[in-house]
Amino acid sequence: MSRRRTSALVTALALAGAVPLFMPAGEASAAACSSYPAWSAGANYNTGDIVRYTDGKAYIAEHPNPGYDPLISTWYWDPYACDGGSGTPVGNFVVSEAQFNQMFPGRNSFYTYSGLTAALSAYPGFANTGSDTTKKQEAAAFLANVGHETGGLVHIVEQNTANYPHYCDGSQPYGCPAGNDAYYGRGPMQLSWNYNYKAAGDALGINLLNNPWLVQNDSAVAWKTALWYWNTQSGPGSMTGHNAMVNGAGFGQTIRSINGSVECDGKNPAQVQSRVTKYQQFSQILGVSPGGNLYC
Repeated sequence: MSRRRTSALVTALALAGAVPLFMPAGEASAAACSSYPAWSAGANYNTGDIVRYTDGKAYIAEHPNPGYDPLISTWYWDPYACDGGSGTPVGNFVVSEAQFNQMFPGRNSFYTYSGLTAALSAYPGFANTGSDTTKKQEAAAFLANVGHETGGLVHIVEQNTANYPHYCDGSQPYGCPAGNDAYYGRGPMQLSWNYNYKAAGDALGINLLNNPWLVQNDSAVAWKTALWYWNTQSGPGSMTGHNAMVNGAGFGQTIRSINGSVECDGKNPAQVQSRVTKYQQFSQILGVSPGGNLYC
């Protein structure tokens, strides 16, 4: 995965008529919350972790914390609607937790649905622009590409460790303060290179240049970096993945934006087909046509 990558948690934006990302605690039934682990004082929790409190309701960690009480330390915890796994999308996201699990049955537990939905607030236009069909197609396209990049949301970090020292561009004025071998591929979009960590961190308000390990240790941060690339970077293509889907250019242009210099124009048809197949499968799960222009 040694390619270019021209590639905390805040409350979801409340759009007119939309259900907020985190429902009031009183609306989450205790029965629906029973699948989450019981909160434990003194346990270490990461952003996106969900626990069942002593009141039977669920809470999601907004920030890492050493087991603070969800009812007292409300800066660290938010109420969480437990029906997300029943097939109901969280907030205005068009993919439910059940559908997400169907797409990635063998995913690494690091790649949580709650981490993804927590990251959506960074780019509220993602899978939330245009018609219902367009929203679902964009979600399917993004998830198909990150699924391909990570072997089905299995790999958190780049597997070829021999590449690790190669991602420090010493010509950048800020250098590589975390170390010359610290900027390898991480997360759903396998963010790599020191300048991409800086650009993503600057855009997200997170110091990733000095602490790139956040992308492999914090699920919401990892998802945010993938959404940063998808929504703001065109890579070797001529448009972002978001614009490709919203403006009707088709799935093939998302491939070009992510890895076109290696895969498109007949260079690696097997890899392109892998992405397209995943996109078709995910579109079917969401009950939407994949549209045209699937290849690059």
